[in-house]
Parts: sequence; structure tokens; C-alpha cells
Amino acid sequence: MKKAKHSEEKIIGAVKQMEAGRTAAELAREVGVSQHTIYAWKAKFGGMESSDALKLRHLEDENGRLKKLVACGILERKPIAEEARRHEYVLTEMGEDLLTTIIALRQWGDRWLFRPSPPPIEMFDAVDGSELEQLIVHSSRGREVLRADVRLRRRPQQKSSSRPARRRSH
Repeated sequence: MKKAKHSEEKIIGAVKQMEAGRTAAELAREVGVSQHTIYAWKAKFGGMESSDALKLRHLEDENGRLKKLVACGILERKPIAEEARRHEYVLTEMGEDLLTTIIALRQWGDRWLFRPSPPPIEMFDAVDGSELEQLIVHSSRGREVLRADVRLRRRPQQKSSSRPARRRSH
């Protein structure tokens, strides 16, 4: 059966009508859903305003993104204290390796998305309070590398004694 998509405003309107005394059966017929759906909406959206539902959707989206980062091994969820119900998300070793990328993206956003105003948040060294330098790519010999200077090439394949050589078929 095809799932109908109802806006949060419509759902909250139906829940408010139910809270005002209309029956679930009556609302279900009018909206075109089952009574079970009306009760599920009431459990999730009861007492909410439309703005609250929007905030809830944003929190659910953010939670989904956090779960993806955990599933990819970039973040891990750790209790804040022993036997704590609250958790925090911390970078794994894989996530720590993204630090340079995260800073580069942040610096790019600060440069291009907030012009001409300064960005609202500054990044700084927590040890001495100094600003972070703009990241610049250098070659292994120390030369600054621009986009036009970058080329790609295949690495030479290393011979491995554990794998038999593939034969080409003609």
C-alpha cells in the first residue's frame, strides 16, 4: 500500500482536533489514514505546534547523520560518565585523520560564504589562543602546489608472492 505523505502542519491540525474532542475514527476517514495512524500521530506530535515539529524533524535528521558517521567509523558514541544515560560523539582514529579536511572546508566556507562579513565563529589553537593559519598544499619538497600543478598517475604495482599473476585472455 502506498504511503501518503502528510505535512507536519496537517498532522498537528488533526491531532489538535482529536485533543479538542473529535474521534480518531472521524479524523481517520477525513484525512484518509487508519485510526492506528491517528493514534501514532497523537503519540508523536501531541501538544506540539508546527514550529516544534520542524525542530523535531531537524533533530531526527541530525541524529540520522550522526548514526551514519558512527556506522562509517568516523565517530563513536561514548557515555559522558560511568553509568551515564547521556552520551557524546567523539572522533575515532579514522575521524581524527579528517581534521585537515574539516579545517580546509571550514576555511573555504569562511572565505567564500561569509563575504564581506567576517565568519561568526573563529577557529583557534586551544593551547595558546592563536588563530589557525590558512592551509596550503605543499609538495614533498616544500613547494606550494596550486590546482594547475596537480596531476594524477598510477602507482607502480608491487609484486606480491601471495597472489598468482592474472593471465589475459585474447
